[in-house]
Amino acid sequence: MAPFWIAAREGRLVVQRCAACGRHAFPAVETCNRCLRADRLEWVDASGRGTIFSYVVMHQVYHPAFAEEVPYLVVDVRLDEGPRMISRVVDCEPSNVRIGMNVEVTFVRASDDVHLPVFRRSAA
Repeated sequence: MAPFWIAAREGRLVVQRCAACGRHAFPAVETCNRCLRADRLEWVDASGRGTIFSYVVMHQVYHPAFAEEVPYLVVDVRLDEGPRMISRVVDCEPSNVRIGMNVEVTFVRASDDVHLPVFRRSAA
């Protein structure tokens, strides 16, 4: 997953792609789920766009790092490339989130080394 975190620090979202069959994967896999090739996986830039497949509004503090964020949204985003990614939606009231809503990635700096991909409502 090192390529994922390096790209995130650069403000890029990357996913794996199998060069043999073209299937995109996230999270990282050791073998392509479609063609079972292990020698053809590569990290490629993703568009950063997707749609909300599902979501939940967190009202309880499950981790102290997010105490100031409650309530916040946890979303299951289907990326345009195909894989789904669990993340958060920012800059959007929970009551305005809908399944099927178009979103785009942005990054939140958690530390010098860690930049987290989160999503916001897409302008398109």
